[in-house]
Order: sequence, then structure tokens, then C-alpha cells
Amino acid sequence: MPPILPDFSNSVKLKYVKLGYQYLVNHILTLTLIPIMAGILLEVLRLSPDELLKLWDSLHFDLVQILCSSFLIIFIATVYFMSKPRPIYLVDYACFKPPVMCRVPFSTFMEHSRLILSNNPKSVEFQMRILERSGLGEETCLPQAIHYIPPNPTMEAARGEAELVIFSAMDSLFEKTGLKPKDIDILIVNCSLFSPTPSLSAMVINKYKLRSNIKSFNLSGMGCSAGLISIDLARDLLQVHPNSNAVVVSTEIITPNYYQGNERAMLLPNCLFRMGGAALLLSNRRSEHRRAKYRLVHVVRTHKGADDKAYKCVFEEEDKEGKVGISLSKDLMAIAGEALKSNITTIGPLVLPASEQLLFLITLIGRKILNPKWKPYIPDFRQAFEHFCIHAGGRAVIDELQKNLQLSAEHCEASRMTLHRFGNTSSSSLWYELGYIEAKGRMRKGDRVWQIAFGSGFKCNSAVWKCNRAIKTASDGPWADCIDRYPVHIPEVVKL
Repeated sequence: MPPILPDFSNSVKLKYVKLGYQYLVNHILTLTLIPIMAGILLEVLRLSPDELLKLWDSLHFDLVQILCSSFLIIFIATVYFMSKPRPIYLVDYACFKPPVMCRVPFSTFMEHSRLILSNNPKSVEFQMRILERSGLGEETCLPQAIHYIPPNPTMEAARGEAELVIFSAMDSLFEKTGLKPKDIDILIVNCSLFSPTPSLSAMVINKYKLRSNIKSFNLSGMGCSAGLISIDLARDLLQVHPNSNAVVVSTEIITPNYYQGNERAMLLPNCLFRMGGAALLLSNRRSEHRRAKYRLVHVVRTHKGADDKAYKCVFEEEDKEGKVGISLSKDLMAIAGEALKSNITTIGPLVLPASEQLLFLITLIGRKILNPKWKPYIPDFRQAFEHFCIHAGGRAVIDELQKNLQLSAEHCEASRMTLHRFGNTSSSSLWYELGYIEAKGRMRKGDRVWQIAFGSGFKCNSAVWKCNRAIKTASDGPWADCIDRYPVHIPEVVKL
């Protein structure tokens, strides 16, 4: 029996139907007001000059009414502008590029693993399987202390790595922005696993002889999402301290945290984490408006620490032999998915256009009232953002977010290529990804960027930026000498 109705999907291009719906809903106010204003204008044009004069005369104004109205308008405008949050600008940022002597090709990594774990070939084989599927390339770097056999993770070596990474990033930031150390009002340093005394923020103050009244903070133990936590802290401080500059440094020091035991859950970070760091200049000064690269729009933080499984899914502890390492739970991806769901539930109403919010609301009501088996509507975040910076925590993390958020390969390209070139650099990975987008010449004025990061605890944090000006392709930075080779094809398995 022939179909009663034609195949709608073939007869109509649904893509254009959806675009028409989005335009109609997103501009409903404008489309409603234009006919009303046009009608009012036509009615006014129909009136004769005498009728217009009579209409004006019928409006009686006295001095008291005018003064009261003016005072009310001025009062409302004053309250509005005083309560309006100060705009926070990202003037510029700099990423650390590890020296070539720190490079760890697959062959070197596996050779060291065989020598260090010679008594446990199964652990060596496990690391090889992880590395084959990790998405990392041959140019990622580990600090010098890890190149020794066996590794030599002393306090001196850890401080040496911290100085190399942080000072190199800071020097690059000073050069790019023209900022002088004495002009820094707020300093925030985040490093999750290395927390010496004096702190890393004190180390920076000592190196650059910063002012004695500087407001300094050192964040530790907050995982790979600590970079966005630092941004949130800087934003809050800049709201209450006018005309100020804040420098944020995000890094992870690998030297004291390289696991030398046999527990598989603790060997995984060895295969993924690599050297990296970034320094950022944030400011609320109006004079920085023109040259600033981005303006901070939103920061949304989600913490699942009340749940025991979430709290322990990334956990620093000792193994059976007393060796300290970071244990990653098998439930990590499921917990990350729940944290992401909570985070996008909060950020969605802030960034999604009305068309997507309406579809989500209709589906939600339908599931509650009509049929609970209805498939939930996943908002199209591509309508809200032009660029996505997903924390390069590993191939599985990027794959899962690409699937859940229905992103294209190009949307995830910056994250995958950052993982391939630099590995998981923890909280600083988001800035290598943003650097990749800029190096490719894809960033335009007005473009919106969504940064998503996950961290121990368990946390999912988001930051939304809006490009403030046209950004030229950088001639320096960590991507300068290799951007022409990217993107590269990353196979599912690299046979070693």
C-alpha cells in the first residue's frame, strides 16, 4: 500500500525549517514590536497639523512633574550603573613551551617503564595499552627528574620544575602585555599536588619583587578544574577592587607525583599527565577595553563532593607498598557525566537562545505530563558558542563530551590536538586549546568561547568568554613552530 503522506524529511529541508524556527523565536520581541510601531506611526501620519497641535495642548505638564520625573530617571539610572558588575577583561595570556630536552617519545617512555617496573611486566604491558589509546603524540614532555632511572623526585627538583614553568610563563606574559611587576594588584597561583612552604605564590613574589600590599592566593588540591576556580576568585576580587590588575598562574608540577608502584589505577596518570603551565592577565581597568582579547561573561561551578563516589573517584593515597599515587576510579566517566549534566543545567539558561530553551521546556513538560519515555531534548549548544575548549584530560573525556553535546569534529579539534601535542597539562590545558584556535586564525570579534574543566572532588566548572577584538595569528607561543602540521590524524590505536 503506497504511503498516504509523502516522506516529509525528503520533501522539505528540515535544516531550513529549524533555522526558520530559531530566527522566529529568538527575534519574537522585535517581530512583534515592528508592526505595532508601524501602526502607531501610520495613525500619527494620518492626523492633520491642527489635530496634532490639539493633542499636544491636551498634555498638561507643570514644573513639579518635570522635576520629579527627571529625578526619578536619574535615580534609577544611578542605581542601575552602580549595581552593574564591573566588566572583567582577559588582556592576554601566555603558555609555557617545554624545552626539547624534556621530550618523551613513546619508545623512551616504554623503555623507562620496563627498567623501572622490571619485576612486574604486566604493569608495563598495561601502560603500553593505555599509551597506545591515549591520543598523545611523540612530542609531549616530562620534567628532567623523571628522565632519570630510577626517577629522582626530590624537593629541589620539584622546585626547579616549578620555577622553570611558572617563571617562563610569567616572563612571556610580561613581554606580551608590557605589564610591570609593580602594576600587579592580585596574584593567584593554582597547583593541585605540589604545595611547598613558602608557597608558589610567595615564590613568584620573591622572584619579581612584587609590592608588599599585593593580595596573593595559593590554591592547591583542587584538581584540573582549578584554573577556572582561580578565574572565579579573580573575578570576585576585581569586583570589589576597582582599577586593578590580576595575574593568574595555572600549572601542575609533575616531579613529586610520578608514581613508581604497580597499582594500575595509579599508573594511569603517568601515561597522561605532562609538563605545562599558563599565566593570564585579568583587569577591570576601562583603559584595557580596547586591547583586551576577551571579556569574561559567566563562570559556573558545580561540586559533587557530597557524594562519596564522586569524592573518591580521583584520590591521592598509598598503595599496598606504601607508595603514594593518584588513584582514578572506574566510575570516573559516569561521575563526570553527572557533574556535567548539573553544570549545563545551570549554564544553559544563561547562554542558550530562546528557541533552544523553549524546545527544552516543551520536552520537559511532555515527559512529566504525557509520556515519561520521551527522549530528553539535548540543547544545541552550538547555537550559543562558536568555540569549545574541553579539558584535555584524555581521549575518553573528549569523546564523551563530543557525544553528549553533539559537537562536530572541528569543535573538538583544539582539545584533541592539545592532548596530542602537549598531553594532559591539567588546569592549563584550556589555554593551550584557546591558543590553538587563535593560531589557526579562527577567532573573530564577537565569537563566544565555552571552557569546560573537570577536577577532583568531584568538580565540573565552566567559563564563558566573548572575543573583544579581532585577534591576529600569533607569531610566537607554544604552537608557533608546529601549527602548520595540525590537525593530524589520531588513530584509535597506535601500535608500539
